[in-house]
Amino acid sequence: MRVIIFGLLLSIVILNWLWPLPLPLAVKVLVAVCVIVASQYQFWSRLSSGSVFAPEFPKPLIILFNWAVGTVLFLTLLQLALDCGVLVIALVTWQPVHIGAEARIAVGGVAALLAATGVVNALRVPPVRDEIVVIRGLSPLFDGYRLLQLSDLHITRLFSAKWAARVVARANAAGADLIVVTGDFIDGSVDMRRADIAPLARLRAPDGVLAAPGNHEYFFDYADWMRHLSALGFDVLENQHRIITRGTASLVIAGVTDRSAHRHGHTVPDLDAALDGSPRDAPVVLLDHQPGDAPAAAARGVALQLSGHTHGGMILGLDRLVARGNNGFVSGRYDVAGMTLYVSNGTGLWPGFALRLGVPSEMTRFHLRAG
Repeated sequence: MRVIIFGLLLSIVILNWLWPLPLPLAVKVLVAVCVIVASQYQFWSRLSSGSVFAPEFPKPLIILFNWAVGTVLFLTLLQLALDCGVLVIALVTWQPVHIGAEARIAVGGVAALLAATGVVNALRVPPVRDEIVVIRGLSPLFDGYRLLQLSDLHITRLFSAKWAARVVARANAAGADLIVVTGDFIDGSVDMRRADIAPLARLRAPDGVLAAPGNHEYFFDYADWMRHLSALGFDVLENQHRIITRGTASLVIAGVTDRSAHRHGHTVPDLDAALDGSPRDAPVVLLDHQPGDAPAAAARGVALQLSGHTHGGMILGLDRLVARGNNGFVSGRYDVAGMTLYVSNGTGLWPGFALRLGVPSEMTRFHLRAG
């Protein structure tokens, strides 16, 4: 299937867009080779590190690959749209089908510009986004409590130490009472990412920094990463909870392992275990990397679930496809049987497809209100 899909993409771009252009043969061949090389980005990534999820190239080369892949994808879609439009016009006017060189050049320019914009959007350090959440049963002592969510950092050679340090500075300046990270810290082994992830040790909040694992932690040495994250100061909740207190009032922060854990021989998500021993009258905030199990959490009485994983769909239109694989949840706020679910677009992005159009990255500051 992968061969068929890439073959279709390459045939549209090379044969239907590139070859009819009035360019010297040598130029056409060179561009065709570049298109083929770009289309095999994941193959080159696996060669560089052993994993498609961790391209171990210099950062400028990763940026160039993402721009080239995006250009090929957008060019495919735009060329198809151009072909269909010209065909309709030809049928209506009963004239021969003809696409001029100017139209092909314009389509190529728009595709390249869209891809460049997408990469720039992906690489930014996101601003803090504010959300107010009313929680039934929340004590007035917690009214105004501020919780900052980071998610899907994907620390890599693309989102490296300098980017991570800027994220930490902005997160610490947000003035949150508690910082949480809802999974996908990294792509790569501890040895590969040790320097890049080091700035995250400087995250600070009065009630600490809690986290839940994401699926990408399992793609590498999960146990090694859990030890390293703990050494950096993260309290990773693996089917566990912590209790935050204000006077006689309590707020439970629970976290579960990722839905993909069973495929890697690790402990599956268990919300009952995570809440075992927690105060019955205290509202629960759940950290669950993937949003698909939100209805079960709502049935269990969770007040607020924070998730990520989807990256918001990355590109408008693509978000509808991503939602289908996540029980309909892809970006932003949902009411799930009285529980508030918030799905973060992600603070970073997987470097294998680092483009954002119409779906901005985020770090989200929640202001809890007593209801």
